[in-house]
Amino acid sequence: MKKIFLLLSLAVISAGAWAQQALLDVNNLTSPEINSDGTVTFRLYAPKAVTVEVEGDFLPNKVIDTELGKYEIAGTAAMTEGKDGVWTYTTGPLEPEMYSYKFKVDGMYWLDPSNSYRCRDITSFTNIFIITKAVGDKGYLFSVNKVPHGNVSKVWYPSPTLNTSRRMTVYTPAGYDEGGRYPVLYLLHGAGGDEDAWTTLGRAAQIMDNLIASGKIKPMIVVMPNGNANCDAAPGEWHRGMYKPSFRSHTESVPVASTEESFKDIVSYVDKHYRTIANKKGRAICGLSMGGGHTFGVSKLYPDTYDYIGLFSAFVSLNTKSFDGDRGTADQVTPEVEQQLKTLFSKRPALYWIAMGKTDFLYDNCKTYRNYLDSKGYTYKYVESEGGHIWRNWRDYLITFSQLLFK
Repeated sequence: MKKIFLLLSLAVISAGAWAQQALLDVNNLTSPEINSDGTVTFRLYAPKAVTVEVEGDFLPNKVIDTELGKYEIAGTAAMTEGKDGVWTYTTGPLEPEMYSYKFKVDGMYWLDPSNSYRCRDITSFTNIFIITKAVGDKGYLFSVNKVPHGNVSKVWYPSPTLNTSRRMTVYTPAGYDEGGRYPVLYLLHGAGGDEDAWTTLGRAAQIMDNLIASGKIKPMIVVMPNGNANCDAAPGEWHRGMYKPSFRSHTESVPVASTEESFKDIVSYVDKHYRTIANKKGRAICGLSMGGGHTFGVSKLYPDTYDYIGLFSAFVSLNTKSFDGDRGTADQVTPEVEQQLKTLFSKRPALYWIAMGKTDFLYDNCKTYRNYLDSKGYTYKYVESEGGHIWRNWRDYLITFSQLLFK
């Protein structure tokens, strides 16, 4: 008995010592350091390294060839080693924004050990930092400020169409618990993403809190579902276990229905469990990339459900009924899709909003779709921005689109 007690005591002491070690093992470098002139300095202690680079979206982008066409990726810059083994790099002045970066040490990627703030994008992790110069600028909107805060919940809901239970993220605005009914924005992620994407890389909760507090948007519920019909939740959050996420798919299983076909399950659950304005005028839907394709599909499949529709850098297919299928080329319009779009626009949605970056690899696809809409005389609003297929654009699109809703 004494031996067991001794072993347990040693285990407790060991765990406590480890905790104390974590408390005392402090990296004394400041990185990134945001300087008074708007520049940012990065530091990394790597005394045995031969080459160290910083890779970030504050640097000029590089263009690479992919199976999807030309694609922009973050640029790189060489860091300089000091006598103490600390490598440094200082940027030029940066504009208000949320930025992502990581280090590359002798060809291997490192996260910044001095920066606790990081985000996952599919399988890639990057550190983040925010530049803000004035109340209301983009950096401010992406920051947690001293304003009333909404609540963010991870919610499991039944999906009879997919014959499973699935997880989504739900934002309810400050004051929601006091009563009243609220409009709903359904906010969809891109390929490889999940129900966590818009609250991490997208900063959706901070954007909503700050815009609502400033009176620029109406208080609204924001529903961010998992758009992958063949998985139930973010990696590690469902029964499949700790598999390696991928851009293409999350499992080898084939879903029993498409994301678009099953979306009615989400709306039904939300209207039943939240105090919503449960009609067309009280609903908006938008999404980025694949989520923009899903938005296109959902809106034409359910033309009486959403009054506000937003396509952010979307891939639009006019020759199939589902983004999940074999999409072919976007200019082969099938009679079924043509009739669905005719019905949708005959219902006169309050807003059909399309946004695309000038160097996005989906630019030509978007142009083809706009040419089709123009040929039919369908009313839509188009916004063209700098840059490509990047979160910087999608966060901006959310800021702009949300201010047009529920007028």
